[in-house]
Amino acid sequence: MIAALEILLIILIIGSIIFYLACAVCTRQFFSSTESVTQDRDAPVSILVPVCGLDEGAWENWSAFCQQNYPDYEVLFGVMDVQDPAVPVLKQLVETFANRAKLFVGLAPRGINHKDSNLSYLLEASQHEIIIFADSDIRVNPDYIRTVTAPLANPEVGLVSCAFVGYNPQSVGAAIASFGRCVDFIPSALLAKVIDGGFRFAVGATMATRKSTLANFGGLNLNRIGSDYNLGKRAAMAGYRVEFSRYVLESDTGRESIGEVFRRELRWARTIRYNRGPQYYTMAFCYGTVYCLPLVILSGFAEWAIALSLITLVIRYTQSLTAIFSIKAPKLIPWLWLLPLRDLLSFAVWAIGAFGQGVYWRGRRLRVIEDGLLTQWE
Repeated sequence: MIAALEILLIILIIGSIIFYLACAVCTRQFFSSTESVTQDRDAPVSILVPVCGLDEGAWENWSAFCQQNYPDYEVLFGVMDVQDPAVPVLKQLVETFANRAKLFVGLAPRGINHKDSNLSYLLEASQHEIIIFADSDIRVNPDYIRTVTAPLANPEVGLVSCAFVGYNPQSVGAAIASFGRCVDFIPSALLAKVIDGGFRFAVGATMATRKSTLANFGGLNLNRIGSDYNLGKRAAMAGYRVEFSRYVLESDTGRESIGEVFRRELRWARTIRYNRGPQYYTMAFCYGTVYCLPLVILSGFAEWAIALSLITLVIRYTQSLTAIFSIKAPKLIPWLWLLPLRDLLSFAVWAIGAFGQGVYWRGRRLRVIEDGLLTQWE
């Protein structure tokens, strides 16, 4: 029995080493590319921002949308609850940037997915063909619009998405969250592109598309978990290219706890499970560092097991540093001591996400059924 477990752990570790190396190569190639994308013209753009609650640095995040180096655009903010603490701040923002920003309040839910319900109102109110769905907790630079919409100059591109990290975390929870995005999600997404022959998902932090294109692959779905992920999937199925921008957004998670990070990432894990199906379980080969300690113990601290574990750790840290420097996030380096804890949390999230239907989302507990559809938890 012990021998069989040792063999299984060795297989998982070797598979993880291959995964780490492949992620490092894909990350380096993607971010070192000199390929540039330019727009033929500055077409007018609508930025649609659904808001729920007052996140860390909200004013700075929202005002950045309104100070773009772009000639013709509008920024639409939507809030469901008239008592939401974000409303007074947004009203002040709209007064400050009256020529750019508009606020819509009291948007009654049209489905279980409140974010997409909110967006559906903003989509109807928007004036322009090119639209950007943007999360409210990201920080953008003045060239944000120009950068993320540029690939749409190619009619074959149906959706452009951006990843996001916390470039300068100020707490353990924020650092854990940032590592999950910087050294895990982004590299694995780039590897998935190679395996799938193109991106087949999107990230909700930013999605740029055209209204006509959005209609061609089914529009918003107001009752689905991970609708952003699914939107990219449907765009690819409709024959469009999904592109990831090399511009990585800044998203500071403030001082959230590890428990809050766990609940959010568990929701993401179940989103991936419902959208990727059986492929979800191949992620067992992503946690080599977690398998090292059990292997060393089962082998009786054999030299070969210790050597394999050290090799795994060196490769994992090398892959992580490759991601950090490629994404230009050097302020994550002082937090590298957290990487083993990050890996252990990632493994727990994946294992628990492999079953169950419940998710927490903005204070609500929801149930996932069938092909990722959402219902109220009863």
